Amino acid sequence: MTPSLSGHYREILKGLGEDPDREGLLDTPERAAKAMQYLCHGYGQSVEDVVDGALAASDTDEMVIVPGIELYSLCEHHLLPFIGKAHVAYIPTGRVLEPSKVARLVDMFARRLQIQENLTRQIADAIEQVTAAAGVAVVIEARHMCMMMRGVEKQNSTMNTSVMLGAFRESSNTRQEFLQLIGRST
Repeated sequence: MTPSLSGHYREILKGLGEDPDREGLLDTPERAAKAMQYLCHGYGQSVEDVVDGALAASDTDEMVIVPGIELYSLCEHHLLPFIGKAHVAYIPTGRVLEPSKVARLVDMFARRLQIQENLTRQIADAIEQVTAAAGVAVVIEARHMCMMMRGVEKQNSTMNTSVMLGAFRESSNTRQEFLQLIGRST
């Protein structure tokens, strides 16, 4: 535990007009610091560590899709959560990645302070780097608490972002197949 992090939470409570020494808040700075460290644990991970050699040789050159991966992240502008799903696809060129590692890559990048647009790109770039795929597609649909709890307070809004690399960018048929398949899974 970083003592200064809990100390900062104590100061935040004071800045809000609260008494951090009252019974209900006595342990809050430490709990909040631990929670923030957990929510941002992606900073302590790397693509190499997450993948950990979990690639298998494969002759397939057909689309591999891992749809509906739950994600939880924090908006870097307000430190409020955004919650959604990532749909990831790639076209292998001799190597396939274990599906659990695709989900772990999503989590690694999501567990950093983020904006959804960058998160989508980081996932796509990592999948391309690891697999040397002929194409990678990532679509994220998420609900942002910074838009729901403050500001415009729009409860039913979602944000969708996509990154299409290689064959998914170059071929409208490949892109359309992916979008149709993830449409069936949602």
